[in-house]
Amino acid sequence: MTAPRRLLRVLPAEYRDRLMEVASEVSFAQGERIFEEKGRADEFWIIRSGTVTLDLRLSGTRPTAVSSLDSGDLLGWSWLFPPYEWDFGAEALSPVRAYRFDGAEVQELCDRDPAFGYALLRVIVEVLAHRVRAARTRLLDLFAPHAGRTGQGFAF
Repeated sequence: MTAPRRLLRVLPAEYRDRLMEVASEVSFAQGERIFEEKGRADEFWIIRSGTVTLDLRLSGTRPTAVSSLDSGDLLGWSWLFPPYEWDFGAEALSPVRAYRFDGAEVQELCDRDPAFGYALLRVIVEVLAHRVRAARTRLLDLFAPHAGRTGQGFAF
């Protein structure tokens, strides 16, 4: 499997600088909930340090961890598309420092400069494609250990 794309590393320098002009620095304490599944999604983060766990409420009241994100990773993409709700919950597994971005402000930048918007969205889509492949592999490992990795019976 290919390595995940790091948004700030692969975004062309002029666009990275433009994006960082609207960033603010935030931190989350270990165990702090960053957002809840189905909550309003209107922002995103790029993790500077620490680890964030993505989770789902599959059954019961405790969320089930499905993935973790580390330094350089994009946290949050649901601000891009209606209904603007988080598909997962997120919690700081360790102390986290991150860059925070207001989704509406970034969308406005994209609208004003379509070349910037295309470059940014292309990188975000690459990140998402990697995560879908990783999630597919994880699901196959969990639920189809004897079927191999052929994907039979799964439609991703």
